[in-house]
Amino acid sequence: MAPPPANDPKRVASIMLSWHSCDLVSCTTLQTLWAGYGHICAITARATTDGAAKYLSQLCGGELGAAGSTYPLILKLISPPRKSSGGHDEGHLRKMLSYEVEQCFYSDVVPLLGDEIGVAKCLASTRNMDGQPGADEIEGLMATIMVDLRSKFPVAGEKRSVLSRTQVHGTLDWLASFHSRSWGLLPDSLDEYVLPPLEEYNRRQSPGKDVGSGLWLNGGYTYLATRRKEYASLAQDTYSEWSEAMCMPLEGSSLSVTEMAALFLTPCGRPIESYIHGDVKSENLFTTTTGDKVAFFDFQYVGLGFGVCDLAKLFTCSVPFHMLAESNESLPKQLAMREPERQLLERYRNSLLQNKDSHLYDWETFKRHWETALVDWCRFQASWGFWGNTEWLEARVRSILGDQKWRDWLQQNTSSRDGFR
Repeated sequence: MAPPPANDPKRVASIMLSWHSCDLVSCTTLQTLWAGYGHICAITARATTDGAAKYLSQLCGGELGAAGSTYPLILKLISPPRKSSGGHDEGHLRKMLSYEVEQCFYSDVVPLLGDEIGVAKCLASTRNMDGQPGADEIEGLMATIMVDLRSKFPVAGEKRSVLSRTQVHGTLDWLASFHSRSWGLLPDSLDEYVLPPLEEYNRRQSPGKDVGSGLWLNGGYTYLATRRKEYASLAQDTYSEWSEAMCMPLEGSSLSVTEMAALFLTPCGRPIESYIHGDVKSENLFTTTTGDKVAFFDFQYVGLGFGVCDLAKLFTCSVPFHMLAESNESLPKQLAMREPERQLLERYRNSLLQNKDSHLYDWETFKRHWETALVDWCRFQASWGFWGNTEWLEARVRSILGDQKWRDWLQQNTSSRDGFR
């Protein structure tokens, strides 16, 4: 019988588990990654020594086991289709770099977050496999084995699902804890962060230059530096109301209002910047049965940014409309912040600043950042396609764009920034 292919999930899992004195008991494919880039599998590992059992018990947060104990884990295996190997394909580069970033997050950042933030801990990664038995057999693959959190967080958020009020509050608390905790983890230099895909590709082609090996310099996947083609299409779309509103240069400037928004949001080492998840939606979280505690996964786009950028996608894609505006009112064409939206933002901000000086992030500054994040997120949706609380988002952004005080604030806060990434 021919040996299994090198990218066979069972073979990959067996090799990687052996590094921690474990055997593979079962391997079940849960889903295929977008565009056929690999698989996510549920695996069961059996510890072959008491030491391995002790380590896995600590990692999984369960009772201390012994040799022979079994543990539920998740394997994320990246094996891209051959047809997507073109070096200058921005979409392919974005995906492949995102998997590298995710491996870095699980292996290097998660151990620093503490146990109070719901995120899977990593058991093994091909990122650190040099010298391990069988490493040559799976060379060229990217794979990560992490704890399966579904026993503690059994309720899946589901694809494009609206969360309950309790789940929304739990999600806001998780994001606030994650953003706040990361303030103490950021390195002094931005040099090791991964640049936007085409820039990072060019950097890696230059001999002698250090390459990005950490998280994304700019968290998320919708920021303007990596969405110029979509932005150019929106600028030419005369049927869209957002073409002129978002793409026309402002008087006295070469930049449009959304280019200014993107420029302001581009990370540069400001104290209020943090790590952001980068793809906050119901599909990427699990909750407890009561819904008050949340665990996130899918950290392909984790990197630097403003925490409100995570909130912009959450509010648009997964928060019920009645938690954003009064449900008994007819939605106007322009919508200023309503009390339900304010309450959610204040809950997040209060949690973010827990045990910290509230002046570190005063409400008016926070509000301006939030408005700018909404404009930036609407720019992406307008150029890509709207989904979620579309009417709410568009009404809010019309109101923000029409606010001369916000426009003045934005111009004042981008006039000193050099260049545009």
